[in-house]
Amino acid sequence: MQDLTSQLTERVLQARADGGKLNIVGGNSKAFMGRVAEGEPVALAGHTGIVSYQPVELVLTARAGTSLADINAVLAEHGQMLACDPPLFDGKATLGGTLASHLSGPGRPWCGSIRDHVLGLRLINGRGELLRFGGQVMKNVAGYDVSRLQAGAMGTLGIMTEVSLKVMPRPALSLTLVREMGADEAITEMNRLAGQPRPLTAACWLDNRLYLRLSGAASAVQGTASQWPGEVLEQGDDFWHDLREQRLAFFAGDKPLWRCSVASTAKHFLPAADWLLDWGGSQRWLRGEFGQAELEQQAERAGGQVGLYRGGNRQGEVYHRQSEPLRQLQLRLKHALDPDRIFNPGRLYSWM
Repeated sequence: MQDLTSQLTERVLQARADGGKLNIVGGNSKAFMGRVAEGEPVALAGHTGIVSYQPVELVLTARAGTSLADINAVLAEHGQMLACDPPLFDGKATLGGTLASHLSGPGRPWCGSIRDHVLGLRLINGRGELLRFGGQVMKNVAGYDVSRLQAGAMGTLGIMTEVSLKVMPRPALSLTLVREMGADEAITEMNRLAGQPRPLTAACWLDNRLYLRLSGAASAVQGTASQWPGEVLEQGDDFWHDLREQRLAFFAGDKPLWRCSVASTAKHFLPAADWLLDWGGSQRWLRGEFGQAELEQQAERAGGQVGLYRGGNRQGEVYHRQSEPLRQLQLRLKHALDPDRIFNPGRLYSWM
């Protein structure tokens, strides 16, 4: 794989010399995210394989083009998992693409995001230099934390070649409770239950039903299920799988899909619209035609941000507007790692 890394480095150096632009592509499972991609495609699909895996240490290092499905298969042999439980998108999602898009599953508030579990990575910057940040142990904190800056950067800061991250043991038991409830009541209830020392690992509201996932030691899960109201949902794992993979009926159709990241206790706004409330109320999916400026105002009042996740006009800005100080900070970071704007120009913001 060193030859492939060298080839990638040469591509960067050539693009820099020619004034070209590069569009980084892994499994291409998230091409719908961000603004319209620009530049010559650089495929990382062949840059695959697990470099090292230490089950006892709960640490795995893999090349950025490695599919999550392959990683999950190896982890399952040792009773372990990616704690952030990101979507696989029909097996096409890769480790690098998942970090670049910063996607996590329904357990995000309780189990952490992929950013929380990254220990280090190798990165080719815009000068064609192969850099290493972080390491393969938790206590390695030397240098700048550039590893976590890749989360949500949409490939605009360089080409990731390897990623090291923590993994976690699989829970002994999981079950799902469901009950009828309106959105306002569900937001209050999800936050109330999240504050209890219980094995709650996911909470979602959809179509006037509240779904709660309990995972962990069998005694803790069963004890909590016997005390909390709600019916046990048969095939509950299937519901969370379809939610993670965005296969529920809510996600079907051509209407624009908006992703709101707000305070979990924020009041339910635009109640007549089509909503799915996830992450205990802190991630709220919205379907329909809306003005972005209007939604940004609503999201800011709710203590967060909103972005156009799928569909709609992807020629304009799709992510929440940034304040001038944050904008300048991101531009400085971009210039430090990619001074010639080679990588995914405009994919995150038109000005990047």
